[in-house]
Amino acid sequence: MDTQVVIIGGGPSGLLLSQLLNRAGVATVVLERSSRDHVLSRIRAGILEWGTVQMLREAGVAARMDREGLPHDGCYLTDADLMVHIDFRALTGKQVMVYGQTEVTHDLYDAQDAMGTRIVHGVQDVTIHDLDQPQAAVEYTLNGQRHRLTCAYVAGCDGFHGVSRQTIPEQKRREFERVYPFGWLGILSRTPPVHDELIYANSPHGFALASMRNQSLVRYYVQVPLTDRPEDWPDDRFWAEFRRRIPSEAADRLVTGPSIEKSIAPLRSFVSEPLRWGRLFLVGDAAHIVPPTGAKGLNLAVSDVYYLHDALTQALLKNSDGGIDAYSERALQRIWKAMRFSWQMTTMLHRFEGEDSFAEQMRRASLAHLASSETARRDLAENYVGLPF
Repeated sequence: MDTQVVIIGGGPSGLLLSQLLNRAGVATVVLERSSRDHVLSRIRAGILEWGTVQMLREAGVAARMDREGLPHDGCYLTDADLMVHIDFRALTGKQVMVYGQTEVTHDLYDAQDAMGTRIVHGVQDVTIHDLDQPQAAVEYTLNGQRHRLTCAYVAGCDGFHGVSRQTIPEQKRREFERVYPFGWLGILSRTPPVHDELIYANSPHGFALASMRNQSLVRYYVQVPLTDRPEDWPDDRFWAEFRRRIPSEAADRLVTGPSIEKSIAPLRSFVSEPLRWGRLFLVGDAAHIVPPTGAKGLNLAVSDVYYLHDALTQALLKNSDGGIDAYSERALQRIWKAMRFSWQMTTMLHRFEGEDSFAEQMRRASLAHLASSETARRDLAENYVGLPF
């Protein structure tokens, strides 16, 4: 074999899987379609579950996160000026960490470079072969030349549009999807946050989220129609809309400034089963997408990596197939729980076009129940900080 595991996709899930396998003594090659600069320019989520934090520490890539990340003990859910505090530490004994996915990816690249891992950027026309044979093979084009790698296993970490999931025969896949009729318009701005914890705001004008990357860099969002474009939202319009959707207590502290990045993300829930096909395993967005409302996207990919790196090390170092045989079922149990939580948060906090007055009252009743019930707050907190792997 050319290597033990070929990992398709050089984003955080592929790099973390490679890092953990390399530290265990398993050889990998990582194939990535985009340039490293492009991968590191992607603006993604910034909330890490505590299990993700522990995984990054186990992988030996947590030094900068521990130095620069912002542990958060809770968050707020609001309805107009009602602010419901979800105290993670008091309710679960755990926290979350505010640390951008871009920074996680940067740390993983540095660690992989230090190990000398082979990471090939700019690959095209990737195809996967021989998944039912003693050795699998991955072919790709680089600089006009065709290459072939043989390996024991293939990890598909190449996202929703990647080749890995499509390699599983369509008649053998079951796909489940819910597409939401709105998106999130997000901006980055070098301004101080309106609050020291995140605010998930429900309002008559639509959803808003006040998040941050650090004490001088914020990431704010507003719900918008899918027909909108970023250029439809000059900064002045965004700030005015954001201000009227957040509670007055936060709006009074709002500091505005020029946006340094602006984009619209559609929202969908998606799961493809199974996560294993012969010697191929799906990880992260290749297998599932969650709306960002529950902060589960990267964290759910990390839980896949947790199950898969353990399964592959058992198979390659201990000659035990129990882990790889159980991978799909184990990962899917946690995936569907995260799907439920993200769907619940999305429906509780967003206005849906054409909805009736009953839907609005149900959102208000849900937040009022959280305000009055410690049991309800604990359930939300347990899911937000992350269910056990």
